Amino acid sequence: MAARGDVDLVGAVDQGTSSSRFLIFNSRTAELVTYHQTEIRHFYPREGWVEVDPLEILESVNTCINSAIKNLAELGRGIADIRCIGITNQRETTLVWDKLTGEPLHNAIVWLDLRTSSTVKKLLQKAPQQDKDYLRPYCGLPITTYFSAVKLCWLLENSEKVQEAIRDGRCLFGTVDSWLLWNLTGGTKGGCHMTDVTNASRTMLMNINTLCWDDFLCSFFDIPKSILPEIRSSSEIYGKVAIGSLTGVPISGILGDQQAALVGQTCFRLGQAKNTYGTGCFLLYNTGTQPVESKTGLLTTVAYKLGPNKPTVYALEGAIAVTGACVRWLRDNLGIISSSAEVETLAQQVDGTHGCYFVPAFSGLFCPYWQDSARGIICGLSQFTTKHHIARAALEAVCFQTKELLEAMNQDSGIPLTSLQVDGGMTANSLLMQLQADILQIRVVRPSMPETTALGAAMAAGFADGIQVWDLVKGDVAKITTDVFYPSIPSSECEAKYKRWKMAVEKSLNWEDNGPPEAPTCKMTSWHA
Repeated sequence: MAARGDVDLVGAVDQGTSSSRFLIFNSRTAELVTYHQTEIRHFYPREGWVEVDPLEILESVNTCINSAIKNLAELGRGIADIRCIGITNQRETTLVWDKLTGEPLHNAIVWLDLRTSSTVKKLLQKAPQQDKDYLRPYCGLPITTYFSAVKLCWLLENSEKVQEAIRDGRCLFGTVDSWLLWNLTGGTKGGCHMTDVTNASRTMLMNINTLCWDDFLCSFFDIPKSILPEIRSSSEIYGKVAIGSLTGVPISGILGDQQAALVGQTCFRLGQAKNTYGTGCFLLYNTGTQPVESKTGLLTTVAYKLGPNKPTVYALEGAIAVTGACVRWLRDNLGIISSSAEVETLAQQVDGTHGCYFVPAFSGLFCPYWQDSARGIICGLSQFTTKHHIARAALEAVCFQTKELLEAMNQDSGIPLTSLQVDGGMTANSLLMQLQADILQIRVVRPSMPETTALGAAMAAGFADGIQVWDLVKGDVAKITTDVFYPSIPSSECEAKYKRWKMAVEKSLNWEDNGPPEAPTCKMTSWHA
């Protein structure tokens, strides 16, 4: 990693499910100059509940910024060389805080949290024929536990602190980007309460066509618009950092993490797609300037809007709840590996799973099933089965789930993908990438520089009016070299394995009748006249 003194640098806050990072890029070459990373603790108050301390998120980001700046100084560069910064973040994770004190009103509820299973059932009672797709024409999303509005609905029902703050006019809501932006730009002393269109499109409260908070959607969830952030484009100057070592540096780009990866992979043309392998797995397909309503259980989402006066580009998205988290489970819960990197070594010691299939439905199943009641299973076990087969089955589970997304994507778009661009931490696993190419029966393209999510946020920031260190319209981004994985098994063998996988999935469905236990519900207050 290196930098030249005559080139502008662009920073990116990458606040993900498992860690926070601050990365600094060379605006001429897109080269990573330096970075710092800190893990984030999760809390599990009850079965199916996943929380994070919002103050720890903020503290971890500040730590990463300060440490990366120190690294930069050792390379002979300084803060004055950083032209701007962008933010990319885990998306549907839901935060509420007191705008007078800056204190969180509740721990952040993480996107894969399942506590809202009964909330979903109540909401479905309001939909004709209890149709989970009732709101799709408005927001592009089904009514499930995944999205922010459902989590916010639960908070409004179950937290007296949140109810009191709303009554007193003190409550602010946001996804992680809004929480970070508000604090970095001053917090209680004039912080900017904003979000971008990509994060807003994951709340179920923004109209997918107008890009505004929708009165009907807010009324459906009984959420007051007064607590919502202002919606902006993904590339513009929102404000300047008001605290810490980056004071005075503009914040000029915000993208949800999966959309940031799409930008970082330069998927700017209709029909281009990328898959990100992290805690979960997310496949995005660029559908151009018109939203496409999925008929196969995919999500319609905003891909990016790179400036207030630039066109809005949409995407179809397939979401998998558990991929990298499955490897973490093998490490932390079963103890069959001591580090996530060991799963490749373990899986390479066998030539196949020998009939073992692993469906990691720890948080139910997302696309294309949208079933909260599914649970994880390992099946096809015999006395021959070892931890090596289970490790390989965990990797194959990532690939089979991605194949399900790709089939749905091809059906909705009518244009089958012939190659898949990939990124994320799990792509360092070359065995996984080869298995993915084998199971998809198309080529898999891995960039040599894996930090495409953070790069996408940096690109959006550097493209903003008043900054313009990158010209994305002209493709003014350095070309990144790639590794390509080609299918190495016959399609007949792939289809036979996929058929068995589908059988395993069927066994995982409808396992849990009522979802995880839920806390006692407070009396609901309507926030609408």
